[in-house]
This record gives sequence, structure tokens and C-alpha cells, in this order.
Amino acid sequence: MTTQVIVLNGGSSSGKSGIVRCLQEVLPGPWMAFGADSFVEALPAKLRGSEGGITFAADGGVSVGAEFRALDAAWTEGIAAMARAGAGIIVDDVFLGGAASRQRWEKALAGLTVLWVGVRCDAEVAAGREIARGDRVKGMAVSQALVVHEGLGYDVEVDTTHTESLECARVIAAHVTGALALPE
Repeated sequence: MTTQVIVLNGGSSSGKSGIVRCLQEVLPGPWMAFGADSFVEALPAKLRGSEGGITFAADGGVSVGAEFRALDAAWTEGIAAMARAGAGIIVDDVFLGGAASRQRWEKALAGLTVLWVGVRCDAEVAAGREIARGDRVKGMAVSQALVVHEGLGYDVEVDTTHTESLECARVIAAHVTGALALPE
């Protein structure tokens, strides 16, 4: 069966966004990309920093409330609907709830062919990227590096600690295309 959705899970600053951009270049045909960051940016400002929305603790911790969860459920179902309508979809997510976070996607994507990808990165390397980005709460990368993978298995795993985004994308794309020749 042809892969319809690719779901990348990894901690903050693990390299998922770079891999997504590379996947869009190396995969045949157009693939739309949606990520946790774009979802958070789409939230009304009043939900950022609120109990019902999403809050970021000084140590990098993340908490979400009921309004966030309701909008997240609608967003997830919307992405699944696009895949069902024929769009190739790449999801860049952070499974802070481990297996429970993946289950919400499994439910929404039921009946679709999904490639589950774990994106790993050494916590200290991710922390360095976090500092260089300048748009994350310090400590987020370290706090998420391992917890997002707890209790999860993947179809493919890549590690960006010493491997560039393009090479990781080629590894993932080989699973989608059946190892067809990919652009160099």
C-alpha cells in the first residue's frame, strides 16, 4: 500500500522541521506539512499562556488545558480528512504524552497507511540547537529528548545527532517509495 501520512515524533530542536523540508523535496509528488509549532501559532493569542490553552514553564515544561485539547482534536481530524481526500501529509509532532499522544493520531488516521518515524537527537546537541534558535524556552529540548519516545515503537528511526536532515529524509523516503532512486 502507498503511504498516505508520515508522522515524525521527536523532542524540541531534534531536527524534525529540517527533515520535513527535505522530505518535501525528495519524495515524489507534493506532500503537505503540518507541525505542532504551526498548530500552536494558529491558536488564538488568549490561549497562549492560559490555563485552558498552552503554557510553557521556565524549565521547558509544557502544559495544555481543555480548550487546547479540543482544538487539537479538531486539527488532527482535519489533517486526517486531507489525507483521505488524497493529499500526501507529513506531520511533525512532539508526543509529550508518549503512547497516549500517538493514540490520538492512530484514532484520527484509522484506515490510512501511516509511516511512524522516531526522530532522535542527543539531549545536549538538541539543547545547543535550542539556544541557537532563540525561540524556545531554555530546557525544553533536554526535557523532551527522551520522554517523547517512551513506550513507542516506530517503522523507521533516525538520529540527527550526527546525521544531516537530508540524509535522514532519504532514509525515511526509502520506506515510502520502496527504495526508489531519490534525487541527490
